[in-house]
Amino acid sequence: DFELDDINVESLVPKEARDVETVSEFFEILEQKDSEFEKQISNAEKNGKVLRYIAKYQGGKAVVALQEVGAEHPFFNLTGNDNIVALTTTNYNEQPLTIRGRGAGAEFTAAGIFADILRISNYLG
Repeated sequence: DFELDDINVESLVPKEARDVETVSEFFEILEQKDSEFEKQISNAEKNGKVLRYIAKYQGGKAVVALQEVGAEHPFFNLTGNDNIVALTTTNYNEQPLTIRGRGAGAEFTAAGIFADILRISNYLG
């Protein structure tokens, strides 16, 4: 058992951008940080790797962070809005059991939000 606060999360959003008051300020800061992200991508590519935002639970600790992964990693070939889960167990210790499929994506997320709005409207109306 653990709480959300027990998860070590490395945010993809720079700290400076999390405390702004306007959308334009948010995007200005992101633009200023573009070169840092481009450098991370370039360094990974030089090593024959790609960047993936990975949640990992191991040894009672949960971490979510941007990581470099090589071609041997099950997350290397993810494309578009794919999601993947890799389970390492006693029986799957050398090669993890992987479950891969389409993530929600913009269309499905928007449809879900719209459905929620309609449901709330019906509840309130």
